Amino acid sequence: MSARTDRSPAPHLAPFLAAYDRLLARWPVPVEPLTVRTAHGTTRVNACGPADGRPLVLLHGGGATSTMWFANAGAWAEARHRVLAVDLIGDPGRSVHDGTPLGDVPGLHGWLDAVLDRLGVTEADFCGHSYGGWIALTYTLHAPARVGRLALLDPTQCFAGFRPGYLLHALPLFLPGRTPARAHAFLDWETAGSPRTGPDWREVYALGYADFPASRVITGPRPTPARLGTLTTPLLALYADRSRALDPHRAAEATRRTVPHATVTTVPGATHHDFPVAAAPEVNRHVLTFLTRPTP
Repeated sequence: MSARTDRSPAPHLAPFLAAYDRLLARWPVPVEPLTVRTAHGTTRVNACGPADGRPLVLLHGGGATSTMWFANAGAWAEARHRVLAVDLIGDPGRSVHDGTPLGDVPGLHGWLDAVLDRLGVTEADFCGHSYGGWIALTYTLHAPARVGRLALLDPTQCFAGFRPGYLLHALPLFLPGRTPARAHAFLDWETAGSPRTGPDWREVYALGYADFPASRVITGPRPTPARLGTLTTPLLALYADRSRALDPHRAAEATRRTVPHATVTTVPGATHHDFPVAAAPEVNRHVLTFLTRPTP
C-alpha cells in the first residue's frame, strides 16, 4: 500500500532534493512521508494531521512540489484535517514516473484514482492551486462521489484562459538551456518582487525546473459551461487580485455565472505563483471557513 523509503535519486538531483527537504522541514507540524506505488510509478504524499481526520488532498501548481504548502498545511492539520499533499507524478518532486505513461487526461485521473485507492481514501475534500486547481476541478467532474468539497486557488484553465502576456513571459521556460536563473526571473516578474515571500519555495521551483527533464504536461481544454453546470460539489474559488496568469475579475465573474452555488472571493494584493504563501493568512482562513461550513 505505502512505504517510507524512496529510490536512490540521480546524483544531479541532490541540490534540488536538499532544497525540497529544507522546505519540508519548515512545515510547522510533524510530516509523515508516504510513497505510494501505482502502475505509473511511485507517488510521494506528504501527510500530516490526525490519522482519523477528514482527508484533505492538496494538489500543487506546476513545478512547485507539495512542499509549497508549508504556510498552509499546519493550519489545516491543526483544525483536525488529515492533510495529504501530493507530488504530481511526472513533475519535479519526489514522485517517480517510471511505470506506465499517463498518456492523456483520463490517464491522469486514473493515476489519482489509484493513489486514493492505495491510501484507502474513498472520499475527501480537495484543494488545488493553479494547474493543481485544474486537476482538482476536472477530477471532481470525473469522480464527483470522491470529492466532498472543492477549493481552488487562482485556478488556471478552469473558468478563464491565460493572459497573453503571461504566456509570452513563460515561453522562455520551454526553450533549451534551462537554468535556475531563468526560473527566478520569471517568478520575479509574475510576483513583482513581493517582499512577503521567502526564498525557499522559489529555490525548490527553480532547481526543479533546471534539474528535472522536461516532460509533457497532461492538460486539456477548459470545461465547457454545460459541463460546469453539472457540478454540484460545494466550491470555493479564491482569486489573486494581482495575478498575471489570468484576469481574476473575469475569472471570478465566469465562476459565478457557470457555478451559481460557488463561493467566490478575490484576495487583494495577491499574485499568482506565491498566492498560497504570501497570502497564507487569508487563504487559510477562507479555506477553513469553507471546509467547516454546514452543508446546506
